[in-house]
Amino acid sequence: MDKVKLSIIIVNYNCGKYLEECIISIYEKCTSFTFEVVVFDNNSSDNSIAFLENDFIDVILHKSNENLGFARGNNKAAETAKGEYILLLNNDTILLQNFNPLFTIFENDDSVGVVGIKMLNTQQKYIPSFGKFPKPIRLLKFSNLNYNSKEFLTGNFNDKKNVQVDWVSGSFLMVKNKDWQQVKGLDEDYFMYVEDVDFCKKIALIGKKTVLVTSISYIHHVGFNVKREMNLIKGYFLYSSKHFNKFEQIIAKLSLSLNYAFKKAFKNLH
Repeated sequence: MDKVKLSIIIVNYNCGKYLEECIISIYEKCTSFTFEVVVFDNNSSDNSIAFLENDFIDVILHKSNENLGFARGNNKAAETAKGEYILLLNNDTILLQNFNPLFTIFENDDSVGVVGIKMLNTQQKYIPSFGKFPKPIRLLKFSNLNYNSKEFLTGNFNDKKNVQVDWVSGSFLMVKNKDWQQVKGLDEDYFMYVEDVDFCKKIALIGKKTVLVTSISYIHHVGFNVKREMNLIKGYFLYSSKHFNKFEQIIAKLSLSLNYAFKKAFKNLH
C-alpha cells in the first residue's frame, strides 16, 4: 500500500443526511493524493452506521457506545491515522475543490502549523471561519474576536491567497501529523466548541502559525442558534482558565457573565 498522504477524520453524531454528501465530495475532490477516511461515530441512532457499512466499505469506521464529544472523538480517530497530514472535517461539509495546493504551503514554509480554507454557507455565501485569539475584554462580545478589515468581512481577498490568522474553524483544519502529536491533539476538556481555538493556540505556543487559504473553499451547513452561543460561552470560560493569568481570568469571567446575561435576555425576548 502507498504511503498515506492525508488522514481525513470525521466525527459523526446523527448526521446521516449530510454525511453521505460529505464523503462523496471527498472521493470526488481528493484524486491527486493518497488518503484515508476515518469516521468516529458518537453512538448515532439514525442511519449513519448502516449506510457507511453498506455503501462506503473503504471508510475506516470507529463506533462508540457513548457520545464522547468532538474533541475526544477526533483524538480517538487520530490514534489510528496513518497520514503524513491530518484533516479534521465536519460531517456537514462539502468539499468544492481539490486542495492539493495546501500540502505545498506546509512544504514551502516549516513555520506553518495549521491551514484552513474559506467557508461558505448552504447558499454558498461567504462566512468567516477564523478569528483572533481571545483576550479578556474581547469576550464581552464574540464579534470582538473577528477581524474587522473589509477583506475579512466580505471574503474578497483580491490577490491575497494566503493570510495569517490566529485560529481557523475545526470544521476544516489541516495539520501535520507530527505537530498534532507534539501538542497532543485536541484538549478533551472541551466537549464541543472552542477546542479549535485552543488547538491553534497550542500550535502558536510551539512557534507555528495558522494560515487561511482564500482561493479554496468548502460548504458548511452551519447556522446560528442560542444553544450554540451558550456552548461557546462555556468553552471560553474553559479557555480562560487554561490560557489567562489569575487577573485576566477575573476580567474574562466578568466579560463572559455579561455576555451570557445579554444572550439570556435576548432569548427571553424571543
